[in-house]
Amino acid sequence: MAFHPHLGRIGIWTASLRFSDPERRAEIADAAAQLDTFGFGAIWLGGNASPDEAGDLLAATSRTTIGTSILSIWDHTAAEVAARHTELNDAHPGRLVLGLGVSHDERYGALDHPLARRPYTAMRAYLDALDAAERPVPPQQRALAALGPKMLRLARDRALGALPYLVTPEHTAEARAELGPEPLLAPELKVVLIPEGVDPEPYRETARAYLSRYLELANYRNNWLRLGFTEEDFPGGGSDRLIDAVYAIGSPADVRRRVDEFFDAGADHVALQAVTDNTVTGLPLAEWRLLGETFADLD
Repeated sequence: MAFHPHLGRIGIWTASLRFSDPERRAEIADAAAQLDTFGFGAIWLGGNASPDEAGDLLAATSRTTIGTSILSIWDHTAAEVAARHTELNDAHPGRLVLGLGVSHDERYGALDHPLARRPYTAMRAYLDALDAAERPVPPQQRALAALGPKMLRLARDRALGALPYLVTPEHTAEARAELGPEPLLAPELKVVLIPEGVDPEPYRETARAYLSRYLELANYRNNWLRLGFTEEDFPGGGSDRLIDAVYAIGSPADVRRRVDEFFDAGADHVALQAVTDNTVTGLPLAEWRLLGETFADLD
């Protein structure tokens, strides 16, 4: 397991810091600037973030590494991504990691593209194109969304490492075995913070409401089936067993213990996503600040 100093041990994963709403740009920039002071090594911009959106976040911050998590290879050509990466890296040296993914068959499987149903081959070709660009994107400045063994090995051989989403410590252990000791392994973990000693059951409903969108996607369901879950775990927003496996629901101390399970399994960075009743557009500064205090000794 390696330590990647430009990422640190703990990052924040969020889709709410995207600057697409012109009426909220000032509000989002202010929230990003505050988050930049909370001590996290990285901010992972979720929701198929574009290089331009990463650029907005780089401009709003001064110290934190910014990663796309995940930029869909179907929506952005390798040539344009390589060119924009060069511009952003020149302006903000060493602060940008391109997280790349093939996204979901439900959205892209019907594309009129010869590789639309061959995600591994498509990603390999995309990496070839990044390497062939006038100013290539170096492997150490890109990482792959990877769940299965083939994509994990591609992340090992052609990138900084892997950014698994919606996984468990058990998956992390398997991923580390595929990657070997040096590549980045940075799983995402959803967090619902609650006061110490409070019954978590009502908060599982917040977790279920957000998880339900992912339960419709075959790649996540198939990965959970490989990990030993069954079809009975998927209806109704997810069984307690599934919710407790892919979330950390509890006090800051509970979250810390849960993150330690991922570290013990082989993660060298964990991207925390604060889930609330308004996860997509909300700016959970109180939760981010509390998480920053909880993990201050690591970063």
